[in-house]
Amino acid sequence: MIFSVHGGGGVSGSIYTHRKLFGHLAKAAGTRALLTEYRQAQHPVPLEDTTAAYRWLLAKGVDARHIAVVGDSLGGKLSISTLLRARELGLPTAAALMLISPWVDLTVSSETFETNRESEAFFYKEVVGALAAVYLGGADPKDPLASPLYADLRGLPPTYIQVGGDETLLGESLQFEENARKAGVDVQVEVFPGQLHTFHMAAGDSPESDDAIRKLAEWVRPKLGLA
Repeated sequence: MIFSVHGGGGVSGSIYTHRKLFGHLAKAAGTRALLTEYRQAQHPVPLEDTTAAYRWLLAKGVDARHIAVVGDSLGGKLSISTLLRARELGLPTAAALMLISPWVDLTVSSETFETNRESEAFFYKEVVGALAAVYLGGADPKDPLASPLYADLRGLPPTYIQVGGDETLLGESLQFEENARKAGVDVQVEVFPGQLHTFHMAAGDSPESDDAIRKLAEWVRPKLGLA
């Protein structure tokens, strides 16, 4: 089972905008996907909703050892935070975590906001900063459940991060991978040259997107005990 959390910066996106992306991933992996909706409200409301959905899935009898959590952009952040919150609640963690261009640092301080500015198409520092301000609503941007870059990452499941080489969120993905490794997490990051934020949305129409999804599927299948 793939537990899927969509992105959208907290102001857009839904299970309908992302069902093609997660559908392609589920088909490639040979398993089902649960697309999770959450209220587009200020922190911590979205996290409360994704955590409730994760608890619901466990209550339905789905073994956590058969769950892989995946999220893109803000959904990537919520995917991590959901598992961190599950840890606080004493719930079992998932078998695997897949992050697509995750937005994990709401301080918007990565140097790649400047170094990749010319190659970025939309997510400039001022845009991401405005989205962060709306999402936080005055909360501390270093709250570990709002910005998991600053969280204690011990106990997270095996994690695979994919990020575009030309996107401004590249830096925080690399820093998150370093932090997770230091915390003892089995983690890897793959940078796709020339690609932008959540380029996987072009699945079915882009060979680069299809290749990335194939790699995610190949990585996650053994984590879920699939042939």
